Amino acid sequence: MLKRLYISNFALINEMDVSFPGKLSVITGETGAGKSIFLEALGLVLGNRADLATLQNKNKKCIIEAEFETKGLELKNFFEENDLDYDSIILLRREISTEGKSRSFLNDTPVGLNTLKLLSEKLIDIHSQHQTLLLNQTNFQLEVLDAFAGSLNEFKEYKNEYSKLNKLNGVLKNLKEQETQAKKELDYFQFLFNELEETEIKKDGLKLLEEESATLENAETIKSTLLNTVNAINGGEVNLLSALSIAKQNLQGLSKYGKNYLEFFERINSAYIELKDIAIELENAEDEISFDTIKLSEINAKMDKLNRLLKKHNVSNEEELISVKNDIENKLAKFESIENDINETQKQIDKLNSKCSDSAKKLSKTRLSSVSEIEKKVKEVLADLSMQNANFKIDISQTKELTPTGFDQVKFLFSANKGASLNELNKVASGGELSRLMLCLKALLASKKQLPTIIFDEIDTGVSGDVADKIGSILLKMGKTMQVVAITHLPQMASKGDHHLFVYKEDDTDVTISHIKQLSKDERINEIAKMLSTGNPTATALKNAKELLNA
Repeated sequence: MLKRLYISNFALINEMDVSFPGKLSVITGETGAGKSIFLEALGLVLGNRADLATLQNKNKKCIIEAEFETKGLELKNFFEENDLDYDSIILLRREISTEGKSRSFLNDTPVGLNTLKLLSEKLIDIHSQHQTLLLNQTNFQLEVLDAFAGSLNEFKEYKNEYSKLNKLNGVLKNLKEQETQAKKELDYFQFLFNELEETEIKKDGLKLLEEESATLENAETIKSTLLNTVNAINGGEVNLLSALSIAKQNLQGLSKYGKNYLEFFERINSAYIELKDIAIELENAEDEISFDTIKLSEINAKMDKLNRLLKKHNVSNEEELISVKNDIENKLAKFESIENDINETQKQIDKLNSKCSDSAKKLSKTRLSSVSEIEKKVKEVLADLSMQNANFKIDISQTKELTPTGFDQVKFLFSANKGASLNELNKVASGGELSRLMLCLKALLASKKQLPTIIFDEIDTGVSGDVADKIGSILLKMGKTMQVVAITHLPQMASKGDHHLFVYKEDDTDVTISHIKQLSKDERINEIAKMLSTGNPTATALKNAKELLNA
């Protein structure tokens, strides 16, 4: 409920601080006194666009604050979704600077206008002639229907499940698009992978192949050099090993004469053994060397293929080429994963679709069972509002496919006059008739569900005193379960309020300023008497005012 509204430097209002106790509050005042300004200021703090022209004093900023008590309105999810700290007491503040810049705050946290507008829909409902357009909206009609049918929670659960189904269908669509794209690329990537898989790729592999190729190309030179080296070591009559053997024998004979001679012998002997081993290995190496043109061709072919792959994939070494191969392998694996994801997602969709279908069928049954009762109650209330010939009907048609509303398409049909054909509201009802029909529906809604604060802006325009009295009685009944504020010109309605606020204006030097105050019992009698009179209240008017107020 709206607890307090503070307005500073807005249009004709210099400063105004109004408290709203709850139940039914009525606001009266002469035409032009500032009642519409009060609503404009409230609309501004609820997210409407700001206008620099609304500043009364161009050298001072405009401040509007609205305090709400939100227990029972289930706003925690809204706060979480918008990353705001939840509190059951909400203070909205809007500031307009002297330059025309606007800032908005929710409990001292800066917020955007879109956030304010979304929140305002949950906090307050301003009912005016324009607001009756809501009657033609499917969402509102369904809300009325489900409130009466007692299926609001079931419909909320259905919408949650349907939202999940929609998201899954979006996921499936995206996966199938990925699959289509992957199929276009699959053959190409498979070819690339096979080409890399068939090629022996290892670290420094190209370098080793180059060395082997060079060895084969120079086989005769290498073989001849190795053979000459072996001969120098142990071939012919004169060679290194025979010379070392003589030196070894000589030093062995001297070793008995001193330790240093023994060391010389041991070193020569080690050199002899090492050189002999080298000769054997050189002989083996020479035996292994052969000029193999077939093998050389194979190695050169491998080198060409590796070089071509390096260039093809724009990499500089084998490690990077291995990384390319791994990436392609991952893409191929991802394609298999997409197929699995599609199958799994389709299973989830089928399961959720079945669940939603069952919920939608149950909703349809519940809604249909309550239609006649709703139609009856609406017509009864319309009759109380001097629309005895009005007819109201709820038309429910079924769709084959699931929709956000289930299988049901709802239309409110109406006729105001006896014998007139039923038709959609926007085609047959006048503004006044729509306004009274909306009042009926909201009054009945208030008895079925928790509604936000509702403000009725001159809903009594163009009606008689008797109808105004009946409208007032409906608002008074609504005020027992929710907060209702009614702006009115008629005493019959004004007398119904639990609280009476009076808007008036005064001339202050060179400016006109609007004020608002809560009337006492005597002030209220006098104000309603004025509304019943054409000038100063007469004794009869005062008596009638007391009767209206039961004072």
